[in-house]
Amino acid sequence: MAHAVIPAINCENLECVKDTLDLAHEFLPEGGWIHLDVADARFTYNRTWGNPEEWKALRCGYRLEAHLMAEEPEKVIDSWLDAGAERLIVHLETLSLNRPEAMEYILRECKKRNAEAFLAINPETPVERLYAFANKFSGFQTLAVHPGLAGQKFYPLVIDKIRALREKYPKMQIEADGGINAETGKRAKDAGANILVAASYVFGAMNPKGAYQELLHL
Repeated sequence: MAHAVIPAINCENLECVKDTLDLAHEFLPEGGWIHLDVADARFTYNRTWGNPEEWKALRCGYRLEAHLMAEEPEKVIDSWLDAGAERLIVHLETLSLNRPEAMEYILRECKKRNAEAFLAINPETPVERLYAFANKFSGFQTLAVHPGLAGQKFYPLVIDKIRALREKYPKMQIEADGGINAETGKRAKDAGANILVAASYVFGAMNPKGAYQELLHL
C-alpha cells in the first residue's frame, strides 16, 4: 500500500517552530503536508506552542494538519480553520457520548470550510470505540504514544489496532503517529497505515532529508 509521510512540529515556542520550518524547507516541497502538535496542558501533561494567528503570519507554504490535543477542541477549531488548516485531528477521549454536540459542531465546521476531520485515539483506548464514527470522519489516527511530548517510545499494541481498522475499513485513511522511525514505521505501514507522522525521527536527525526519504521509501 502506498503511504504518505508527514513531518511533525512539536515545539514550545515560536522560535522553535521557525527553526523547524527552516529544516522542512530543505526537503519538503511547497504544498506538502506538515503536522502541528497542539497540546493544551489539560488533555496533556505539557503545553506546546499553538498560536493560529502567528502560524498564519508565517506563510510557510505547507498544507496544515493540526493535531488538537485539547480538552475542548471545539473552542479552538475556528481559529485553526481561519489560519488555513486543511485537516483537523481531534481525540475521541475528549468527545465522549456526553458531548455529542461538540463533535457535531467540529464536523459541521470542517465540512463548511472544506477541511478534513480525523478522529484519534490514545494507546489505551479500545479501537472498537472508533467504529461508530467511520461514516462521519475522513480518517482515523492511532496515537502510539501518550499525547503531548515528542520523542516517546512506540507502543507495539497499536499495530493490532491499525490492522483491525484496515481490515474493517479498506478505503479509510489511517494515520500512525508517535514513536515513528524506520522500524516502527514499516510495521505500521505493513499493518495498514497509509499516513506516517514523525517528529523527532525527522527533525532530530543529523540528516532530516535522509530520515524523511527513508520513511517515504519503506
